[in-house]
Amino acid sequence: MAISVVGAGLMGAGIALVFAAAGHDVALYDAKAAAREAALPRIRDLLKALGLDEAIAGAIRLHDDLAACVARANFVFEAAPEDLALKQALFVEIEAAARPEAILASNTSVIPITAIMSGLRDKSRALGTHWWNPPYLVPLVEVIRTSSTSDQALAAMMALLTEAGKTAVEVKRDVPGFIGNRLQHALWREAIALVAEGVCDAKTVDDVVKSSFGARLAVLGPLENADLVGLELTRAIHGYLLPALDRATEPSSVLDRLIGEGRLGFISGAGFQAWTPEQQAHVRDKVMQHLKASFGAPRVLRESTHGQNQI
Repeated sequence: MAISVVGAGLMGAGIALVFAAAGHDVALYDAKAAAREAALPRIRDLLKALGLDEAIAGAIRLHDDLAACVARANFVFEAAPEDLALKQALFVEIEAAARPEAILASNTSVIPITAIMSGLRDKSRALGTHWWNPPYLVPLVEVIRTSSTSDQALAAMMALLTEAGKTAVEVKRDVPGFIGNRLQHALWREAIALVAEGVCDAKTVDDVVKSSFGARLAVLGPLENADLVGLELTRAIHGYLLPALDRATEPSSVLDRLIGEGRLGFISGAGFQAWTPEQQAHVRDKVMQHLKASFGAPRVLRESTHGQNQI
């Protein structure tokens, strides 16, 4: 199967790695020469870290021309920056150059797929695929259908991702944030509100999550947990708790204040907390080691060898 990835940054390179390791031919494009030059060395380093054959990177061909990159593709994955106008313009170009039967997918965290694909002539073959970072370790890919997406396009994408070792789930309605980010940012909103209201500091919020319900989330989802404790108890708790939860529909003023003070997070060395370079490196390494221990490379990646398992 011929796969094209448009955008050779962290997400695009990771998506290219997944499909190359699963035995597919991958074409990778980026408009920026620096991104193209960095892509294959980064992919080889990742393959080595995952315990995979670095020769897998040989299945990835770099392109400096978008039309040439997508011309042969059965599936095109766009992984450009989160800019609606940029993504819309890219898909107009992609549709003009791609095969008429090629399935077109946008990787975005929150932008509605319907808006991204609004300029296409044939919207039935367009959908969203929200990969999670890093895409070669986190199993989930949310596959978002629009009101125009055909059942055939959706089924083909689900099958491709599953065969590549991913956990593909269907998002039946194109809503902002899809499923995962809606859940994640609902938690973040309440976390920020607790700090803003003086209930606790930022470190305490994180300690509570990591040392309680966060520790079991990988094996017990929220609705499984509701069934486990019983829906009558769940209903009773909600009767007391929900009226007290934060219901803001705008970003917290705490974020505005921190940003105004130059506290931008890791990039500036401070956000909700202060971070030395050593502390930042420790957090990043701890996350990576946790994901490797929890998931490792998907089974199909571990078992595949370069040039095999073509579908």
